[in-house]
Amino acid sequence: MPIIIRKDTGAVRHLTLNAPDRLNPLSDAMLAALQAEFVALMDDRSIRAVILSGAGKAFCAGHDLKEMTAGRAATDGGAAYFKDLFDRCAAMMQTLPRLPQPVIAQVHGIATAAGCQLVASCDLAIAATGTRFGVNGVNIGLFCSTPMVALSRNIPRKQAFEMLTTGAFIDAARAAELGLINRVVASEDLEAETLALAQTISAKLGSAVTLGKQAFYEQIQMPLDRAYAFTGDVMVKNMLEHDTEEGIAAFLGKRSPEWSQS
Repeated sequence: MPIIIRKDTGAVRHLTLNAPDRLNPLSDAMLAALQAEFVALMDDRSIRAVILSGAGKAFCAGHDLKEMTAGRAATDGGAAYFKDLFDRCAAMMQTLPRLPQPVIAQVHGIATAAGCQLVASCDLAIAATGTRFGVNGVNIGLFCSTPMVALSRNIPRKQAFEMLTTGAFIDAARAAELGLINRVVASEDLEAETLALAQTISAKLGSAVTLGKQAFYEQIQMPLDRAYAFTGDVMVKNMLEHDTEEGIAAFLGKRSPEWSQS
């Protein structure tokens, strides 16, 4: 049974974490499989949007604690093992914003600890009613320091700190209110709503979305003046593309654009 199920719907790639009996933990095998899928997407211009979901009852329950315990026992104190594990997880999380395609988390059940980090690392997220989100490591004496990085870049700092220090869950409505997810939909509508969003994005000019996503993450780290200078250059590059010229001409001519990109 594959640990990641891959399915394409037109220009949309759907990746499903497939270890439902363990709530899809980010085990060594899952981390490796996700990273391999993301690396393959880097140069795949036939895919314009990506959906990330979980099989079974939940999206993702975070790191595999049983595997971590075994890894510690098998090594000298576990420091090297844990450093390697968290480095690999961080590398995978950082690959998401570098992908040319927008990535949408399709979330249900629970998204806890590194599972919540995975949601926060995606570009967009839609959750089913009843979904719960948490960075609950503090409840077992392990502060969710690496999940904190993505979480604190998605929601206000005091709310992030409260989640991190109390280990409490928030529901999907609160997650949407804070900005961790884009919206909440009925469970029976989750797949269709997420696919609809992905298809809307995939129908846009791919080069423009790719350029825009890269610029989005670069400018957000810059001071205001540098951000405007940088994005001005990006706009110039975008405007000089033939397909953008065609898109503008089509809009002015009240017709559909005939882009050279498939």
